[in-house]
Amino acid sequence: MRLFSSIWVLLWTLFTFVTAKSAVGDRVLVVLEDSAEKDLYSQFWKDLEARDFKLSFESPKAEQLSLFKLGAPAYDHVLLLPPKSKGYGPNLAPKNLLDFTNAGGNVLLALSSETATPSAISSLLLEFDISLPSDRTSHVVDHFNYDARSSADDHNVLLLPKARPLRPDVMDFFGWHGKELLAVPKAVGQTLGTSSPLINPILKAPDTSYIYNPKEEAGDEQDISATGSQIALISAMQARNSARFTVLGSLEMLQDKWFDATVQTSSGESTKTANRDFAKHLAGWAFKEVGVLKVGRVEHHQVMDATKPVANTTQVGFSDPEIYRIKTDVSFSIEISHFSGGHYVPFTVPDNDSLQLEFSMLSPFHRLPLVETSRTTNSTIFSATFKTPDQHGIFAFRVNFKRPFFTYVDERRQVTVRHFAHDEWPRSWRISAAWPWIAGLWTVIGGFVLFVVLWLYCEPPREDEKEKLKKETT
Repeated sequence: MRLFSSIWVLLWTLFTFVTAKSAVGDRVLVVLEDSAEKDLYSQFWKDLEARDFKLSFESPKAEQLSLFKLGAPAYDHVLLLPPKSKGYGPNLAPKNLLDFTNAGGNVLLALSSETATPSAISSLLLEFDISLPSDRTSHVVDHFNYDARSSADDHNVLLLPKARPLRPDVMDFFGWHGKELLAVPKAVGQTLGTSSPLINPILKAPDTSYIYNPKEEAGDEQDISATGSQIALISAMQARNSARFTVLGSLEMLQDKWFDATVQTSSGESTKTANRDFAKHLAGWAFKEVGVLKVGRVEHHQVMDATKPVANTTQVGFSDPEIYRIKTDVSFSIEISHFSGGHYVPFTVPDNDSLQLEFSMLSPFHRLPLVETSRTTNSTIFSATFKTPDQHGIFAFRVNFKRPFFTYVDERRQVTVRHFAHDEWPRSWRISAAWPWIAGLWTVIGGFVLFVVLWLYCEPPREDEKEKLKKETT
């Protein structure tokens, strides 16, 4: 009976994992201190549940709250809403959140200028090189791109067009179709450092916006910490283990009233908001529904030439050999899948970008583009062929693909490159430049043999014994 129950639990776990829309799991912890505010985001919860996420609502003050169970993460994702008190409590201390991220968990942190951000969270974000305003009630204001209906005087409800990609070679995971605007009310502005390659802005503020502190007097308003595109309304930190920590500067944009609201621009034009569609894209990326790359088979082998005989057949023709010879044609291939829509699909390299292979020792000897050669049902195979350098040593095949909003791909295979073996060098008579030396060698040998023959068989004639005695007596 115990065996049957164990098999049933295993099958149920595999079934839920296969049917989950996220690549890592569907368990979501929602930290909400005031349960009365749960209904304000009912459409957002329904959208998550419609994508097979299992939501667990807990208060940060709950004693049984824990991110780990028996040493393993108890949840796959955590959604932190701003607390009413000064912090999230000891169970959600910054160290616990860091341990959860290091274990592969994803965190979506929502901020609001209506609620002061705990100092511990500000310090945690500062470790990620994400800075918040020194005053916890500061928010982003724009006197040109605002909702004339809800913030005609304060101008703190920003209206933004579609989020633009960071670069032309970055895939767009957060866009939406249509001409709707995105309403971002009472956003907490963030400034990102330039020293960390792990952080990226998802949504930037307009060029005419700035961070405003309502507590400052009129004479101090010129002391502004950040303006324009320096301000990130939504930012993300993807750790080296591809765990995602997303910072949402405006919790209010997830409320039901902004999902289908009608807003009016400063020019008087009315339009619908795209908050619901954007929230799906944002949560989908934060909880790893998109942008997840998986590496399948990685293979390398020597390219055989049927027209040339192979003298030394050690590991020739085998897949993934440990030793190669210098000046040898080698083929390398890697299989990559992209998780999208609840299953893995063939990965397509974004436009204006390339997937590269490095063959390096201390530094790359070759850096070659990997070209798509074939596709399967759920993966793409990229390949490259090159000649090993005329240098022996320990080399490595490396595919290092790290792009914003994609999980990282860093595959390395180590091999040894040796010199020619003694029976692999071309024979001397095949080298035309060696023919004079060979002719000289054989000339010397032939001359010596001829001299020996002449010396042995060309002795002087012998005299008779009688004539010899006469000469001696005389």
